[in-house]
Amino acid sequence: MIYELRIYDCLPGRLPALLKRFSEQTLAIWERHGIRQAGFFTTAIGENSNRLTYFLAWQSLAEREAKWAAFVTDPVWHKAREESERDGQIVANISSQLLTPTAFSSVK
Repeated sequence: MIYELRIYDCLPGRLPALLKRFSEQTLAIWERHGIRQAGFFTTAIGENSNRLTYFLAWQSLAEREAKWAAFVTDPVWHKAREESERDGQIVANISSQLLTPTAFSSVK
């Protein structure tokens, strides 16, 4: 397995709009594309309280490339993103890392 760590830093006050977009739109689109989430988190204590952090689980880099490409070009996703940003941009910065579990990790 490969895990993708994605961190979204929202503009001030815009985290609720991002959470709503994920819960009401994005997750259903991912399900249609076979994208598996492995956990979502907000920051309770830390450097940025306007942050959403989540993990995606992939069988391989090839799976990630194919499914993510299908998602980012999906017109339903584009419409959902545009509608959620009617009141302005939500995300200031996105970072992503692809991680592989160590031999001693409890997550494989």
